[in-house]
Amino acid sequence: MDWNLFSNPTYWRLSGLMFLEFAVWGAWMPVLAIRLLGPCKMTGKQTGWIYATFPLACIFAPFVSGYLADCCFSAEWIILVCHAAGAVLLFAAARQTKFWGMFWVMLLYCVFFTATLPLVNKLLLGQLPEGATWVFFWAPVAWALIGWFLTGLRQTCKLSGDGPDSLYLAAILSVLMVVVSFIQLPMVPKPVGNPMLEALAMLKNYNYLLFIVVQLVVSGMMQFYFLGTGQFMQDQGISGRNISAAMGIAQAVQAAATILLLGPLLDGVGFQWTFVIGALCWSALYLTYVATKQPVWIVVSQAFHGLAYVFFMIGGQIFVGKMAPPEINASAQSLIFIATTGIGLFLGTQLAGIVMDRNAVEGKFQWSRIWAVPLAITVAGAIVFAVAFKVPQPADFQKNKPHKAQMVVRL
Repeated sequence: MDWNLFSNPTYWRLSGLMFLEFAVWGAWMPVLAIRLLGPCKMTGKQTGWIYATFPLACIFAPFVSGYLADCCFSAEWIILVCHAAGAVLLFAAARQTKFWGMFWVMLLYCVFFTATLPLVNKLLLGQLPEGATWVFFWAPVAWALIGWFLTGLRQTCKLSGDGPDSLYLAAILSVLMVVVSFIQLPMVPKPVGNPMLEALAMLKNYNYLLFIVVQLVVSGMMQFYFLGTGQFMQDQGISGRNISAAMGIAQAVQAAATILLLGPLLDGVGFQWTFVIGALCWSALYLTYVATKQPVWIVVSQAFHGLAYVFFMIGGQIFVGKMAPPEINASAQSLIFIATTGIGLFLGTQLAGIVMDRNAVEGKFQWSRIWAVPLAITVAGAIVFAVAFKVPQPADFQKNKPHKAQMVVRL
């Protein structure tokens, strides 16, 4: 680790960008289901469709934003505009109590938000490639702190834990994100043909294709976690006011693992076994959910989600950054977001909603049966990575490239 990184102003600008990007996301994603299933009286399937707006948007929004950032516009200006629109839509979402109103507002909001996800990575990997791991550290810190802040706010104001406050908080944070985006150093794109087609051409490599497919399937199981954990905790006697703080343990562990474990693990065992360990961490989380109803073990098991996200998801994004040629980095990052937080989470949302509805008896969820599904799928994903995947070389994606370009940082 280069400690001089902390004296670099660009590091702190990018850290603020990463912090707020995930603070906005973390303010509503873990706890919105409690409001939907509670006072809004939506079914598991309807709740699943509300959560499906995020992956649905992620299927096409990063495709467009990645292309524009590689060819046409500075990435930070796209981020600024998207978060400005997102703030307005979050305020509107906080006023929705019916399914269709909430669905359409959240879908439009998610179009703008998911467009920014690969662009944040583009700025990070393009300006501080050697310090990328440390900038990733701010993502779980943001998620954890915003969860604890929301819990403290609810405790102080004696709020029920199922109100629209999480959406209002996300809207305010989006406004702050506009300010932070404004002070970034613009990365001016140079035309490189069609960068998205070049990113898709990387799938001709068998191992890269296998990586994308398994990432898609295993990441989709996070939707069981997001849709079910809040209600599961409540059913096991954990107060709704404390759920965001309890789930925030995952982000605290994620932050520590990003700093202390990810780099040494990648250096020690490589990408293949880092992905295997990440998938098995999710397996351990769901196994705990199946095996116990003790609140203390359910809370402690949140650490497995944090570890899994670092090793599997962040590790996957770093893998893409190392494999993709620099001139198509935004498009390559868009592709992994489309696969994981787009198609993967959409299919996972649908599966989770169906499984939850089919395993509800007289309004009560049969949690052991529900959690057994993501348990089996994450174990299968770990086995595939262990047996069938081999790490390709970056040079495999540099051959026969008709276009060469460099990203220029305008000072």
